[in-house]
Amino acid sequence: MSRPDRVAEILAAEGAAARALLAGLRRDFTGIVEASANSNADDEHDPEGSTIAFERSQVTAMIEQAERRLREVAAAQDRLDDGTYGVCEVCGDDIATARLEARPTARTCVACAAG
Repeated sequence: MSRPDRVAEILAAEGAAARALLAGLRRDFTGIVEASANSNADDEHDPEGSTIAFERSQVTAMIEQAERRLREVAAAQDRLDDGTYGVCEVCGDDIATARLEARPTARTCVACAAG
C-alpha cells in the first residue's frame, strides 16, 4: 500500500463510490419528500410499516455518513499530496500497511485509535 499511485487509485475509487452513493441517496430523499408532499396519508398511525418521517430520517442519516466519507477521502488525498499519508496524526509513527489496506482513510495507528 506504500506506492503513492496505488493509494491514489484506491482513494479515487472510494471517492467515486461515495459520490455515487450520495447521488442515489439524494434522489431517494427527493422521492420520499415528493411522494409525501401531496399525500394526506396518516403514516404516523399506519400499522403496516415505517413512517415517512422515519424513512426520511434514515435516508438523511445515510446522506450524512456518505458526506463524511467524502470528507475523509479528501483529507486522505490531501495527506497523500503533502507527504503525510500513512503517518499517525497523534504519535507520528507510521500507520501499519495492513491498517491502511483495511481503512485507506485512517489518520491514526491502531494503538492511538484504541487509546
